[in-house]
Amino acid sequence: MSIKLENVTRLYGDRPAVDGISFEVKTGEIVGFLGPNGAGKTTTMKMITGYLAPNSGRVSINGIPVWDDPQKVKLMTGYLPENNPLYLDMYVTDYLEYVAALQQVPKEKIDGRVREMVAVCGIDREKHKKIGELSKGYRQRVGLAQA
Repeated sequence: MSIKLENVTRLYGDRPAVDGISFEVKTGEIVGFLGPNGAGKTTTMKMITGYLAPNSGRVSINGIPVWDDPQKVKLMTGYLPENNPLYLDMYVTDYLEYVAALQQVPKEKIDGRVREMVAVCGIDREKHKKIGELSKGYRQRVGLAQA
């Protein structure tokens, strides 16, 4: 997946939260997105994921402008916010199956995809527990698995 921002600006009132940033992340690259409090990191991530429109500039995922087809872009991306909202009363595998269905994963592929993400995220020993019983670290892994 590639991500490209071109001269992106987002204002809150007359105050810029993000002011004319441009960068590109090519498929396969791993990038750290760092900055001080108030630098616009969260605002930028919301624009990349289609939850917040820029005032100007262009954001694209795999060459598709986010605001031309935000639903399609949301189905192609996963986002794990700092305080990931999880259903604490659900079992890990039930939750992952539920989220996969919301993300329109074909029904016949859900079980295999859940098994894959459980393995990749290292939550195999926790998969039959309720999310509320997990440590913070394992809850973050569940959040990563669903993203």
